[in-house]
Amino acid sequence: MTLPFQTDLMLIDGQWRATADGSTLPVEDPSTGLEIGRLARGNAADVDAAVCAARAALDGAWGRLTALERGRRLAELGRAVLAQADMLAALEVRDVGKPASQARADVIALARYLEFYGGAADKLHGTTIPYLADYTIYTLREPHGVTGHIIPWNYPMQIIGRSVGAALAAGNAVVIKPAEEASLTTLAFARLAMQAGFPAGSVNVVPGLGDEAGAALSAHPGVNHLSFTGSVEVGIAVQSAAARHVAPVTLELGGKSPQLVFDDADLDAAIPVLVRAGLQNTGQTCSASSRLLVQRGVYDRVVEALVGRYRALRAGPAGQDLDLGPLISATQLQRVRGLLAAGLGAGAELLAAGEVVNDAPAGGHYLAPALLGGVRADQPLAQEELFGPVQVVLPFDTEEEAVALANGTRFGLVAGAWTRDAGRQHRLVRRLRAGQVFLNDYGAAGGVELPFGGVGWSGHGREKGFEALYGFTTVKTVAARHR
Repeated sequence: MTLPFQTDLMLIDGQWRATADGSTLPVEDPSTGLEIGRLARGNAADVDAAVCAARAALDGAWGRLTALERGRRLAELGRAVLAQADMLAALEVRDVGKPASQARADVIALARYLEFYGGAADKLHGTTIPYLADYTIYTLREPHGVTGHIIPWNYPMQIIGRSVGAALAAGNAVVIKPAEEASLTTLAFARLAMQAGFPAGSVNVVPGLGDEAGAALSAHPGVNHLSFTGSVEVGIAVQSAAARHVAPVTLELGGKSPQLVFDDADLDAAIPVLVRAGLQNTGQTCSASSRLLVQRGVYDRVVEALVGRYRALRAGPAGQDLDLGPLISATQLQRVRGLLAAGLGAGAELLAAGEVVNDAPAGGHYLAPALLGGVRADQPLAQEELFGPVQVVLPFDTEEEAVALANGTRFGLVAGAWTRDAGRQHRLVRRLRAGQVFLNDYGAAGGVELPFGGVGWSGHGREKGFEALYGFTTVKTVAARHR
């Protein structure tokens, strides 16, 4: 595939331009390990230009648009995304290594986010507040101003939709720093936004390294709100930098999400979801259910069923549209291999593994999916986010023990529970420490409308649904005394 546009440019103030110093970065295809293009390597000067352009847009054409007009532009952008679905999916296959069907699903999700936030833009209302007899009190929801968006490499299109889409609907002007490992669909999105009539400066994109462009965006005093999805360590750095200019931050920092399977669960319904929820996007998913907690009465049956499914799984080039594609990079592959090897060396048991297909390119970043047992709850395999195609199975005896295991990590993003007992369902919803809890399901097909975010080391703030719109606004209270 020939890339459909020049990729080594940034979008600032409606213009595609090279970086201030002309430097670039390679674009690598994870399926082959080969370079397929170049990216702009933005720096602090480029970020400053983008922030200034965003501020000018707020004071100019973008800031003068009504909520209805902003919504129409978002809806038009959603239609443009669908019209270019083939191109966008092909870019994601090459850039991220996603199997083609998963890449196309991400395109559809991006369009749906834009449709949702386009329709919600003029429905972000304030309130009236009863007060003293000679006062009229009401609130306004206003945009923060310039919002910065540091986008990860695992789901670029989806996270642009739920983060950038919400920020634009609320009236903010945005500066996007895509991941250096996966910037192509972000650049394509920005091109479509210009074609859909977004004014110059309302959408700006500065690719580059995290410790250069990302750090500059986090620390820029002209940024009024930051949205970051990524690792705990980088999230702490982003929040620390933003704190120097008192900017609020939405952090989504991943998880170690459990699914709890009780003796009374519908196993026919549960088994395929247990596997799919852990291995989607080759396990490189913040909400991946990498811990399967299974009550001892059905433990052997569940493990037997999981082993059969794992042995049938195949990983290979993204273009072949198999169960799994490659990991994003050689660095990520080495990290996951190291954690897996350490766990096996500490006594974990390899219950089953899939396979990497024979014709997978030697330079690709492939790892056969692995199901592990014999893991202690305090070991790294049960505590740390691997971000790879590895799941661990742990037995439990009682509901009390299951809750303790589920809540026994520093993370709290998503949890799932499989049980027919209605009383237990309601107890678990209250006791599980997670931003989302699913009963007899996991993920609910993504759910554009469903607020998403974590507690603890999984971060704070919420994306998706109306909660994201609220997060991208600030409340102004107006008190009018009648005289």
